[in-house]
Amino acid sequence: MAGFSSIIGHEQIKEHLQNAISMNKVSHAYIFNGPDKSGKMSLAKSFAMALQCEQQSTEGCMKCHSCKQALSGNQPDIIYLTHEKPNTISVDDIRKQIKSDIQIKPYASPYKIYIIDEAEKMNQQAQNALLKTIEEPPAYVVILLLTNNADTFLPTILSRCIILNLKMVPSDIIRNYLMEEYQVPDYKADVCAAFSQGNVGKAIQLASSEDFNEIKNSALQLLKRIKDIELYEMIEAIKQISKYKLEINDYFDLMLIWYRDVLLYKATSDANSLIFRDEVHNIKKQASKSSYEGLESIIKALDKVKIRLNANVNFELAMELLLQTIKEN
Repeated sequence: MAGFSSIIGHEQIKEHLQNAISMNKVSHAYIFNGPDKSGKMSLAKSFAMALQCEQQSTEGCMKCHSCKQALSGNQPDIIYLTHEKPNTISVDDIRKQIKSDIQIKPYASPYKIYIIDEAEKMNQQAQNALLKTIEEPPAYVVILLLTNNADTFLPTILSRCIILNLKMVPSDIIRNYLMEEYQVPDYKADVCAAFSQGNVGKAIQLASSEDFNEIKNSALQLLKRIKDIELYEMIEAIKQISKYKLEINDYFDLMLIWYRDVLLYKATSDANSLIFRDEVHNIKKQASKSSYEGLESIIKALDKVKIRLNANVNFELAMELLLQTIKEN
């Protein structure tokens, strides 16, 4: 982490936060709302560092004592909330780490900044306890709530915070970034950028994965044989993905990219705009066998399977419905 300028995309949010610093219009509470790995923590850390910068730089000067402490994660007036229970931020966590600490003035900085990651894990009591603090905070307090789902917050919290929704970063920006910063070859950068769906962290994770080609080949092998395989084979193949430390949803995203390529080739016969350009022979073959309606049904089924699994529908049942749709189309 090295300031706002090192963050890819999110230009409007960076501008908003830097303007708030330069115009001295910093709010007491912000919500950074966006998917996992989308850049919420990088934005929050950069904002916190710039707020505390001794040179009052809207970027953070990186050289003063405070910036150096912030960069190493040891700035005493930038406090990260921790929670023992993996899926819950409890009222005790809020009381012990924020409410009992908030009246103590900053050690050596203009602000006391509390960063609450995974804030959607706050239960109702924790939210109510935090609400009282947000309603009447000391002048020096700034609270940053990082969440992948702001809809879980009480309306009273939402109404008292500035909500910053992280938007998707254009895939060409992600692609160029991966090629420049990670020396990723163009074909791999294309897949990672498409796969990430505008999420830089996700793209970096895949680009940095030593298993990248194995993951891709595993997904494509399954897709090429999918019309001929039995349900149990598909379930086994998809369960195997967990050994690559990727989410099951990520595997479905790779499948989605494949079927979108097939649909695109069917419509345009142009191999240059494909993501899986090195698979053009198989994509061509699949496109000639599939109808537009059939491909659209498969793409919808892949979107649906992700929703079903997020809603904890039985894995085997979800796979059965997906395989049935793919075989029928």
